[in-house]
Amino acid sequence: MNLKSIRNAAVPGIAALALLMSACGASNEDGGSDNGGDSGSSLSGNLKGGGATSQEKAQEAWKTAFQGQNSGLTIDYALLGSTDGRSQFTSGALSFAGSDSYISEEELATAKERCGGNVVEIPAYISSIAIAYNLPDVETLNLDADTIAKIFDGKIANWNDKAIADQNPDAKLPDLKITPVHRADDSGTTKNFTDYLGKVAPDAWSYEAADAFPVSGGVSAEGTSGVVKTIGDTEGTIGYADASQTGDLKHVDVKVGEEYVAPSPDGAAKTVAVSPTVEGRDATDIAVDVDRTTTEAGAYPVILLSYLIACEKYDDAAEAANVKGYLSYIVSDEGQAEAADFAGSAKLAPETASKAQEIVAGISAK
Repeated sequence: MNLKSIRNAAVPGIAALALLMSACGASNEDGGSDNGGDSGSSLSGNLKGGGATSQEKAQEAWKTAFQGQNSGLTIDYALLGSTDGRSQFTSGALSFAGSDSYISEEELATAKERCGGNVVEIPAYISSIAIAYNLPDVETLNLDADTIAKIFDGKIANWNDKAIADQNPDAKLPDLKITPVHRADDSGTTKNFTDYLGKVAPDAWSYEAADAFPVSGGVSAEGTSGVVKTIGDTEGTIGYADASQTGDLKHVDVKVGEEYVAPSPDGAAKTVAVSPTVEGRDATDIAVDVDRTTTEAGAYPVILLSYLIACEKYDDAAEAANVKGYLSYIVSDEGQAEAADFAGSAKLAPETASKAQEIVAGISAK
């Protein structure tokens, strides 16, 4: 089954984040607003960001639109992967970072030193991670977490293995070697995928969640686009990538409870809705601990909740204004609609967007 279009899909309310303060976002005097993100043309200079490659298409949409409103501003978003994005942000090389996993306690301490105070960490968008495959004669593929884990750990090596056949009695599974595809670069998508395997299939997957894929073998590819291209070009492959970027690749329906569920914005949102927020974080940080083990009907737990990371205070007033303006646009109604239309990502729920807008409105110079 081909991945159905998820463009213009709105995410329903996210209960875990809705429990946070949901005050309306204040308007952004330095650029952007809580609803439209229209900043006029007051911002200028060069704004440097980078990180998660899953945000590539969304960043293209956001940059194009916001630079159109601010003709003197140039925005650079480097596709570094989440780990390098966070690292270069904490070193001061980037004004903001994109990350598919929230910043760790160790990184947070370093980031606070760089910022000289609180770190801003807000959701940018929610997306399913599709487990995509290339088998021309297999249109539908159902797999549980144990089987997925064993495939990516090399313990199930052939497509007609009994564990796969038992879940797909009507499929014409070939006598063909399975070629797992994973990220070559450190990636928040990898960390989210391995977190899912470790929590849902602990007996089959013994590795810790990590930005670097922990198993040797298979085929590695650089960035989300590299994984998608490798799967599309090579029969017998299976890999993981942001669902909004997998195009026409076929995807696995993952077993959740007693049902097999396809990746979708609604399914991702349902997972986040039952997930708790991270404890002990500052008011400027609204990270979430995703509940991978949920059996909620319709939930799809193989997801990434992608963040933007910045400082609450900057030494330079122009840098502060540019970061505030751009991030305000991203979490505005206009920015979220732009990304949903262009990138196929899901819109933030109103409560989440409102809280993010409020946090970004507090970015300023020291």
